[in-house]
Amino acid sequence: ALFCLLLCVPWGSSCPPSCQCTERAGAKAVLCSSRHLEEIPKDIPKDAVFLKLDANSITRIPSNAFRHLSHLEELDLSRNAIEKIDRAAFKGVAAGLRTLDLSSNRIRSIPKEALLALNAKLRLANNPWHCECALQEVLWEARLDPDSVQDITCHTAPREEYVGKPLLQVLDAGVNFCSVRHRTTDVAMFIAMFGWFAMVIVYVICYVRHNREDTCRHVEYLKSLPSTQGRAE
Repeated sequence: ALFCLLLCVPWGSSCPPSCQCTERAGAKAVLCSSRHLEEIPKDIPKDAVFLKLDANSITRIPSNAFRHLSHLEELDLSRNAIEKIDRAAFKGVAAGLRTLDLSSNRIRSIPKEALLALNAKLRLANNPWHCECALQEVLWEARLDPDSVQDITCHTAPREEYVGKPLLQVLDAGVNFCSVRHRTTDVAMFIAMFGWFAMVIVYVICYVRHNREDTCRHVEYLKSLPSTQGRAE
């Protein structure tokens, strides 16, 4: 009887011990708010539609962290200590996810590949962002929550005058962080090419000088040999 009972229980319906699982509008909601979690639970039910992990101490979102949650629509990771987000952090939930809250964390930068595949509305406010090309591309191409866009502020930036200002305001002023990166890359390539060209020139000069010295020594050697006429006499 116990064996039959175990077979009848759906494996995806268990609930992590640190969370509370309820029904919300006929869909499963997994509530793990303020549970002192330091990482994302690995036993979240596969049929979860709403997942709240806010107000914890999570520091990283690893690759495939939510891959088994194919029904997930809303994900709240706000008010954590997240510093690193892997490129494939949201792989597997990109198609169905509608909202993703990453506000009030410690995120300075994020791989654009992690977010640009999402159709979800993003909340990225109140993070110590480093304003750079990748963040600019996210702002241009991702679906950001319009109510929180102004709170995406440059905590650090290539120039001091941008620090403390909303990223949207800086971009509206005509700043393009991606063009700065491209110019830096072009300069680096020019320096590398110049160094390579200089090495070739130095090699040619050394080669010619070495051959000239060998030629001079050979001529001097020939001059030191007794002539054929002298040997005949």
